[in-house]
Amino acid sequence: MVEIRMILPANVRHRSGGNIYNARLAEALRAQGAEVSVCKLDGDWPSGTAGDRRRFADALAGGDPPIYIVDGLIASGAPTEIETATGAGHRVWVLLHVPPSGEDPVETSALRAATGLLCTGSRTAEAARRLGLSNVHLATPGADLPSRARPSPRGAAAAPHFIMVGALLPNKDQIFFVDALARIKDLAWTAALVGSTKANPSYAAAVRERILRNGLEKRAETTAELSGPALEEQWLRADLSLLISHSESFGMVVQESLAHGIPVVVRKGTGAVEALGAHGAGEAIDLTAGIGSLENLLRRWLGDPALREGWRVAAEAASRVLPRWEDTARAVLRAVTAA
Repeated sequence: MVEIRMILPANVRHRSGGNIYNARLAEALRAQGAEVSVCKLDGDWPSGTAGDRRRFADALAGGDPPIYIVDGLIASGAPTEIETATGAGHRVWVLLHVPPSGEDPVETSALRAATGLLCTGSRTAEAARRLGLSNVHLATPGADLPSRARPSPRGAAAAPHFIMVGALLPNKDQIFFVDALARIKDLAWTAALVGSTKANPSYAAAVRERILRNGLEKRAETTAELSGPALEEQWLRADLSLLISHSESFGMVVQESLAHGIPVVVRKGTGAVEALGAHGAGEAIDLTAGIGSLENLLRRWLGDPALREGWRVAAEAASRVLPRWEDTARAVLRAVTAA
């Protein structure tokens, strides 16, 4: 039996793509027959204090070592600890959720000291290879089947419902979305911003204030972080999902949307374009021209029933061919057992 110890950060407390990936990978590896233990390390990651790095070194120590998979948020600040572990014969794989910058010599040294890299998106893998890092493997996220069947399409009289799932953070740009909604108040729609309001309370407050300022409080809601049946209810209500982050290494929520048969609008130039794929279930939009670009797209989608139906049908088709977490687990096992 393959024994794997995953070392993960405990200082990201909201529902992030990285946290979800880590948890689902552990479950999928176990389902493939691996013995997986999880060690969560609190600390000031990615920099880490001396005490944080000592605890990381302790987590890498032991007798007969298993295979270690370390989240990049921890690994990127601890090259000495990784080099010591690999020098002692341990296999230490770094799970990279974001592309390495190449501008931080500490990060580069840490990744170079690792046995290999598991990258959750093509942009991340390409960035690692451009730095000359070796043993780079792609382990893109899988998708979960919805727990409930999607209801039949609603009638033409029903107002379409937008959803944006993600913590309320400046990078996610919920304020940009709210401002675009304010420009289409003449059309019928409702919207939900589903995500943590605690990750950045000041930005979350600014989002709520912008909703009120634009007079959208009866049409756009912030729900705070949801999971399980409560999140599933939101997906079942949705007709169009948006992920317009300034930066995304992949965008797992895009696959989550498609798995529910919901088309997606993403920001062009981000890793979310990879997640959207070539299914025809949405659009990658260039937002460099400003808010009018998003306004125009939303108006076009709302005003064109044939476009809405085409995207919906494409999303339902995509849901049947998306990779599953068992595929991710198999890719990881092939990589870490071959080294």
